[in-house]
Amino acid sequence: MMAVSKAPIDPVGELGLGVCHSTLTSDPDMAELLAMFVSELPERLVDIRQAAQGQNWQEVRRLAHQLRGAGGSYGFPLLTTAAGQVETIARDKVNIGELRAALDQLTAVSQRLRA
Repeated sequence: MMAVSKAPIDPVGELGLGVCHSTLTSDPDMAELLAMFVSELPERLVDIRQAAQGQNWQEVRRLAHQLRGAGGSYGFPLLTTAAGQVETIARDKVNIGELRAALDQLTAVSQRLRA
């Protein structure tokens, strides 16, 4: 039996540093919603960072969970992965340094997203 690595996925390294488009980009009915979602990401990240600064782990976890689900719904699997890492770290209350690194990665991923 092979050992399975439990190392966190690095979505930034996994898919490079290029622009990431939604898998729903070809759906004209989604264009406006995708643009709105992407434009609201900076505000969502500010909310998560504020909760983290206050060490409100439950709120960090809740907001990251919402973002993880929305990322999947809007066709951004990379965002789903990065938000899931933040959610897991907040749930496990690992340490603030690891949370900061995951938030930085989430921010980097979100800056690459395009509707």
